[in-house]
Amino acid sequence: MTTDTELPEFVPTHAVSPAIHADDINVRWVMPEIFHDLPVQETDEDEAVRLLEELADKALPGASEEDRTRLAVICALSTGDLMAATVDYASICVTAVDEALCTATVFVSLTDSPEAPGGVRGATKAIASGLRRTGTDEVTEVELPCGRAVTCIGTRNTTLTGQLTDEGEPTDFPTWYIRVYVPLPNDSMVIMEMQTPTMAGWEVFSTMFGNTVSSLRLFRADGSRLITSEAGE
Repeated sequence: MTTDTELPEFVPTHAVSPAIHADDINVRWVMPEIFHDLPVQETDEDEAVRLLEELADKALPGASEEDRTRLAVICALSTGDLMAATVDYASICVTAVDEALCTATVFVSLTDSPEAPGGVRGATKAIASGLRRTGTDEVTEVELPCGRAVTCIGTRNTTLTGQLTDEGEPTDFPTWYIRVYVPLPNDSMVIMEMQTPTMAGWEVFSTMFGNTVSSLRLFRADGSRLITSEAGE
């Protein structure tokens, strides 16, 4: 399974794009309108439930109440897992691809960059080297509009809770994913991942995710644009 790692320039279509802050660096990107935000930053339980119900209505317009409720429950479980993993942003897409119902989740998180000499360049090589040593996924160093990054494409097994299966027992299923690591010059790192359990939607989702990754922009505290490769990092 491969996807084109020559990620093209992306023209934003949203009036407001998501953002996270890595100390003195502001990270922004654009999500396709077909993705709906998960309330991973919402601490009020009642408000989170309201937002999930609203998400299900938007993602499945015209669907039965049972289907919308099922989606809301799935999103609630995913949101809980993502909050536990301290994810900073997440969104979900539900769409039909060639008449097959497909879904994908995108999440973004900030974490520490690996300690390595050579700034962003050294961190990028350390990330790629570590991924190649520990797994069989497809790992590539790439240049994004915002600077250096590493892409990792692979599969993993995911467990579906028994609450959502007809038999009432948990079941494992494969999930395909693309993960992108973007080291920053302040010793932090942006991780952005798209994952889908529906292979029929892989081509569509990977293309949209390539556009989203290409829309990543870094800004200094004064609002000036930061491109790590041009900064000589």
